[in-house]
Amino acid sequence: MKQSPKDAKQEGMPKGMRIAESIFDICYLAFDLVAAIIFFMQAQGRTVFLLFGLMTVLLGGGDAFHLIPRVQMHLFGAREDTTKKLGLGTAITSVTMTVFYVVLYFIWREIFPDIAISPAIPVLIFATAALRIVLCFFPQNEWTSGKENLRWSLARNIPFAITGLLVIVLFAISGNEGGYGLWRMCIAIALSFGFYLPVTFLAKRKPAVGALMLPKTVMYIWIICMGLALLPRL
Repeated sequence: MKQSPKDAKQEGMPKGMRIAESIFDICYLAFDLVAAIIFFMQAQGRTVFLLFGLMTVLLGGGDAFHLIPRVQMHLFGAREDTTKKLGLGTAITSVTMTVFYVVLYFIWREIFPDIAISPAIPVLIFATAALRIVLCFFPQNEWTSGKENLRWSLARNIPFAITGLLVIVLFAISGNEGGYGLWRMCIAIALSFGFYLPVTFLAKRKPAVGALMLPKTVMYIWIICMGLALLPRL
């Protein structure tokens, strides 16, 4: 299989950058694994932390399908199946990240059961998440080809952005209820999308934009840390 232009550009990154990114990715996946174990071990029957554990597994497990081939490429060079692995990993991550936000909705509902919201909000969360997942399975996405399809990228990311926006609305509604400081979820989610969307639409033409995935990942780490901080409080 011919090496894709994208892989060639990534291999052309300075060695120091490739090593630094690989170390970051490995530490991130290790953090997710440890955090998930902590959530499950300390849940003690508390549904909210079982949900946090599930959400963390979805986050790290889904990203691993994309990050492990990326680390292999950075450290050992691209192989014939690198483009296919990266594309398949991106497809899996697209689905798991969508479910991530659905689980985050259930976490919000579990923490704030008494806050009244319009029934349209959860309906829209489920509907847009389902639509995003269905769109991810269409062959027109050409996940494993290494090619860019902006039309389908836009089609699948519009409902995803709506899902994220609705979850932001929920945490804005709850604000600092209970003194948990979960209003910060609004910032973390908004910034994660702010870093993610330019990568989705520009990274294949301007690979340097791909660096925004690092601060995007930091936002997800922050979300998990907010969950860990709740362990002694709920």
